[in-house]
Amino acid sequence: MSEFQNTGFAERLKTASEAKKAMLAKLKPKPTVTDPLFAERAAMRAAELDRVREERANAKAAAKQAAEEAKEAARLEQEALEAASLDAKRGERKERKALTKAEQKAKRDARYAARKAR
Repeated sequence: MSEFQNTGFAERLKTASEAKKAMLAKLKPKPTVTDPLFAERAAMRAAELDRVREERANAKAAAKQAAEEAKEAARLEQEALEAASLDAKRGERKERKALTKAEQKAKRDARYAARKAR
C-alpha cells in the first residue's frame, strides 16, 4: 500500500492553491493564431463568388434570349401558316369566280345559240 504523506497544513493549502490556478488556466482563452493568408483566401472566395454569379447571369440571359428567339420563330411560323391559309382561300375564291364566269358565259352562249336557232 502507499504510504501516507505526512504533510502539514501549509503544504496542503499550497497544493490546493496550485490546483485552483491550474483549473483557472484551463479556462483562460488561448491566444488565437491569425492565418497570414486569411485576407488572400477571402479575396479568392469573393472572386470565385463573383465568377459564379456572372456565369449564372450569363446562362440566364442566354436562356432568356433563346426563349425570345423561339417565341419569335413560333410567331413567324404562325404568320406564315395564316398567310398560306389566306392564299388558299383566295385561290378557292378565284376558282369559284372563274367557274361562275364560265357557267355564266356558257348560259349566255346557249341563249345566243337559241336565238339564232329560231
